[in-house]
Formats: sequence, structure tokens, C-alpha cells
Amino acid sequence: MSTIKNVCVYCGSGPGTNPEFVKAATAFGKTLANSGIGLVYGGGSIGLMGAVAAGALDNGGKVTGIIPTFLTKREHVLKEAQELIVTKDMHERKQLMFEHSDAFVAFPGGVGTLEELVEQMTWSQLGRHSKPILLANIDGFWNPLLVLIDHMKQTAFIRANLWVDVLTADRVEDILPTLQKAAAQISESAKLMDEKVASRL
Repeated sequence: MSTIKNVCVYCGSGPGTNPEFVKAATAFGKTLANSGIGLVYGGGSIGLMGAVAAGALDNGGKVTGIIPTFLTKREHVLKEAQELIVTKDMHERKQLMFEHSDAFVAFPGGVGTLEELVEQMTWSQLGRHSKPILLANIDGFWNPLLVLIDHMKQTAFIRANLWVDVLTADRVEDILPTLQKAAAQISESAKLMDEKVASRL
């Protein structure tokens, strides 16, 4: 039985046009803090990234920010994070975010958020790990992606033996219970990626 100690949040470095996005990100940071679960995220202090980190920090939570050197100024690195890891590039950043986390949540965001999410989906699909992956579908933000995934299944590009198990939650209060339920069904060893495989990704 696996337990969740740290959750990785992928989200936009901007706030988006819908105030509900920032509200939800802040609320989830607070939820993690109140549950004694650490936040692992991209290390910025602006947009949804800053909101989820502030939600955690303002409520006594543990925050680990992981950011590549070239983004420290652009995304206004959050110096208040208890742990700040500056990497040499995006590949190292993503690998460390994976290693530090027991589950992944994608809040609204842009191409970067989508790329990080899809990478975890791909690794899971190929059997590289079994950590829960969830779409925080705030105000239906991820509906177009869910339609696309369904289309990929219907056209046999996602086949039955390569299923993508992506969880969804429309409300912030449902995110953590959904992750915990999924995590309880896998073993600690199943979450791990072989070191030789990880070094090549």
C-alpha cells in the first residue's frame, strides 16, 4: 500500500483569465499544508505556481521548488520555499520533480504544463511508474484534452494494452481523496523507476 507524502503540481506561470484558477490553486496549496503533505512544484512565485505555493506556505506547509537556472528570473523564483533546487536544465528539473513526488496534479496552464503532464502520462503508459496522475479540471479547463484522449482511444492510437489511466477532479476538495484512493492500490516499489531507465529519459 502506497502513501502520499509529496504531491507534484504542474500549473501555469500566469494566472489565466478565470479567477477560479488562482482561487483553486491557492486552496489546494492550503489543503496540502493542512494534510501534512508536501508540495513539489516549478519554483516560481507568479501565476498559478505562486498561488499554490502561497497557499501551502501561508498555512504552514512544506514547499519544494525545482527550477532551472535560466528560469529563475523569468518566473521570479520563490525564495521563501523551504527547499529550493536549481537545476542545469529542464530535463534535470523534471526528473527531480518525479523523484521527489508520490503523485502528480495538473492545474490549468499552457504548453509547458501540458508537456510535463503528457510526459508523466507517457512514462506511466509504458510501465515506467505507477504514481497517480490527476487533472484538476477547474471549470472544465481540461475538457478538450479529455476529448482528445477519448478520440485517441477510439481511433486505436491508445490501445487497450497501452491504456492511459488519468484521474480527474472538478473540485479542489476531491483532488486529495482521489489521489489517496488510487495510491492505496499500488505498492511503494511500483512507484519507482529503475535508475538506469531514469538516467536515459
